Amino acid sequence: MRGAFKAAFGEPELVVRGPGRVNLIGEHTDFNMGFVLPAAVDKAIWLALRPREDDLCRFRAVDLDASFETRLPELAPSDLRWPNYLLGVYSELAADGHGLRGVDCVFGGDVPIGSGMSSSAALECAFAFGLNELFGLGYGRQDLARLGQRAENRFVGVNCGIMDQFASVLGQSRRLIRLDCRDLSHQFIPFEDPGLLLVLCDTRVRRSLATGGEYNARRAQCEAGAASLRARHPEVQSLRDATLELLEAHRAELDPLVFKRCAYIVRENQRVLDACQSLAAGDVEAFGQRMNESHAGLRDEYEVSCPELDLLAARAQSLPGVLGSRMMGAGFGGCTINLVREAELERFEAGMAEVYRRELRTEPLIHVCRLTGGTEIAEEGALRV
Repeated sequence: MRGAFKAAFGEPELVVRGPGRVNLIGEHTDFNMGFVLPAAVDKAIWLALRPREDDLCRFRAVDLDASFETRLPELAPSDLRWPNYLLGVYSELAADGHGLRGVDCVFGGDVPIGSGMSSSAALECAFAFGLNELFGLGYGRQDLARLGQRAENRFVGVNCGIMDQFASVLGQSRRLIRLDCRDLSHQFIPFEDPGLLLVLCDTRVRRSLATGGEYNARRAQCEAGAASLRARHPEVQSLRDATLELLEAHRAELDPLVFKRCAYIVRENQRVLDACQSLAAGDVEAFGQRMNESHAGLRDEYEVSCPELDLLAARAQSLPGVLGSRMMGAGFGGCTINLVREAELERFEAGMAEVYRRELRTEPLIHVCRLTGGTEIAEEGALRV
């Protein structure tokens, strides 16, 4: 990324690495104040920065071969969409009372856009991390994660939860994060079994949360269900506080679609807790079964899967050495995440390649994940602001 920056603007002051993330289980539970089990991974966004003496911002997206310029007093959402992930960070810093100078910024990486690996969170948080370093703003890592979430909620227009940003900023090498999205209490869980691999299978189906509307619609349905329950049970502040028994007791009062969405969230929260217990006990088979159940819920109750995801998950679940397989991310495309025994990796790849070519009519796109640390300085210049 240093070379791309030099070609566009000269010598960068800072290069930041912002990792993508995987989530083993706990999908769409984060904005319901529930539990998730993500980790930062080796696919990342790399972002080179240099502060300016004026209020001009110049951005270059290497992978899109696109550029954008604006001045901070003219901050407004762009029709190009991709600059909004950076502009949203500036907007939130301004809301926090920071009067900042502009920057030159070049970024690119290998987190596929729309793959379910949270390229947007990786970009937002890497940019926020870089500005924090350059201008000495004093934000801690959790503060940066929250700032990235606010940028996506308020400026980009996606009502995402905190999981993606938290995992990208606070990830640790060879660790999963059991995160409580209500209070951000968390526990790092070792994932070091040399006989187990996390493998992603990419459908190549891409979706945009900011344009599809389905993501925000699911959130609205969950909030409607929680509000209905809260009217009779004030202790239900979110679906995190509901039980299946409580939902069933008020089923007649809920829209059938809202009931389905809420039932999925309540079950998924419990699956995360059960899966963590299984992992702690060394019962990886039970952990994998919870992953399979998660996919079924996302497909049938929450209805955010797609035919390609269902095909890849079903095929993986039928292969020897696969403990669990599920769609990952917001849905409507992206990747499946698969828990695979290393000894069976070749057979897994061969079996998945067959379904890619025969059913999806495309070449396989399979990636074995390595769990890494969170957002970090990759290179630093001699000058500091």
